[in-house]
Amino acid sequence: MQRHSGVAHSRVLRAAGYTQHEMIQAVDAGVVERVRRSWLVTPQCSPAHRSAADVSGRVTCVSAAKQLGLWTNDDPRTHLAVPSTSSRIRGADRVLHWAPGPAPVARFTVEDPILNVLFHVGRCLEPPDATAIWESALRTGLVTLAQLHRTAWHSTAVRSVLEMVGTLSDSGIETRFLAIARSCGIEVRQQVRIDGHEVDALIGNRLVVQLDGFKFHGDAKDRRRDLRQDARLTLLGYTVLRFDYQQVMFDAVYVQETIINAVAQGLHLAR
Repeated sequence: MQRHSGVAHSRVLRAAGYTQHEMIQAVDAGVVERVRRSWLVTPQCSPAHRSAADVSGRVTCVSAAKQLGLWTNDDPRTHLAVPSTSSRIRGADRVLHWAPGPAPVARFTVEDPILNVLFHVGRCLEPPDATAIWESALRTGLVTLAQLHRTAWHSTAVRSVLEMVGTLSDSGIETRFLAIARSCGIEVRQQVRIDGHEVDALIGNRLVVQLDGFKFHGDAKDRRRDLRQDARLTLLGYTVLRFDYQQVMFDAVYVQETIINAVAQGLHLAR
């Protein structure tokens, strides 16, 4: 049970050498709990894995991305991949994914492989959020760009995400900012080195955009470093726009209007 994340089908346990009597004894002793007759879970089993057993499915999409340590949005629901023949068990706290992913899966596994996770992410989320998770998987080495291009996705939505994926974004916030900029026809260069230091984005020749992620730049020391960097760039003749996580992820209109106005004023042009 420990090797299976605290959840296993009774057939898997029988294949491992346990008898039906031993399973009943374990349930009676409170060592494990039975879910939907054929699944057993331990008290340490995560809520997501328990939900997977409850629908005979697999943890996937945003929920799997969280477990893998990838960047995700704040969706609190459990995303589960289920076979097309499954009974349609629904709930406000669950999102069920019925389409088969590109990678084969063992019958009684409760975790989707990474390619299937990305497949469901691409079909389920808005393109900026989906792209951020895909790029997070690339940065952590769970997949390669060549692998993504060779996979047969059989989904227009997923192929659209693949076209957007790059390898330069350091976080989901950068991917979201790129989508905002491109939505209003503004070309952005990423990770440009200016005076020996990299900036997050450069529009034209003189408009620098710096992005403060959710987990970073939180103490006074980091803040002072950011202010010194902004001052240095200003003295070199650049205009610096700095946006934080909240603005980019939840106030896209403000970010879009700000960069549009800056470009309209010619702040991106060399003087």
